Amino acid sequence: MITQFCSLVSGSSGNCHFLSNGEEHLLIDVGLSGKQIQNKLQEIGFQPNRLTGILVSHEHHDHICGVGVLSRRFNIPIYANAPTWVAMEGKIGAIKANNIKVFDTEKTFTIGELEVFPYNISHDAAEPVGYTFQSGSVKISIATDLGYIDKSTLDKLGDSHLVVLESNHDEAMLKAGSYPYHLKRRILSDIGHLSNEAAGNAVVELVKKNVKNILLAHLSKENNFPELATMTVKNILENHKISIERDVSIELALRNKTSPIYAFEG
Repeated sequence: MITQFCSLVSGSSGNCHFLSNGEEHLLIDVGLSGKQIQNKLQEIGFQPNRLTGILVSHEHHDHICGVGVLSRRFNIPIYANAPTWVAMEGKIGAIKANNIKVFDTEKTFTIGELEVFPYNISHDAAEPVGYTFQSGSVKISIATDLGYIDKSTLDKLGDSHLVVLESNHDEAMLKAGSYPYHLKRRILSDIGHLSNEAAGNAVVELVKKNVKNILLAHLSKENNFPELATMTVKNILENHKISIERDVSIELALRNKTSPIYAFEG
């Protein structure tokens, strides 16, 4: 069985990831318009009417703005925990009763043959989650929109074939930038977003936990740029004697183009 993953779009203006094990075809968040996501799917050769589920990490606009439209257009079930469903009310429009799927955070559930584990993260939302997906022997994990990453979270991400990891901002750029003080404080807080440096330190620990592929995601347009995120993480890895070519692959999920398509057999 082949499990595929692609980040269709990632950043503060919209987030959406695609995962398929050949039987189940899922979107994780839909933070652009339905039409934009349909176009992104078609770019990678996938027809939107084949989608079998949408998973929501939390209710912020850059993660849900197209969720309701796609669900109604293609009759797609939406999976979220109860507090997120309450927080989304009035934001995504009417959803068919049989497409409202409620899961419990920190409890594994299945979609077909795919095991999904939604885990707690620290962010300023009702009950935000990251996800790990297990299809056969293949594990793919998403860890974005979190103010910090602790040992418990790192343990959950261990042994993943791929981790999508937030590398949101450069702290110096953020502090010197034009954002108002309250927004800077929020981003830097434990319920905000991971910095490039925090991402680099997390990758060091993930390499120790047998993670071979990292996709840096949710880069800020105003307080980061791709080359800086990559350089910061690579410098931290080199300081820990970790080789980019030998020990781990680092790629970027961007706001204006799809990521490489990852394919894992198992």
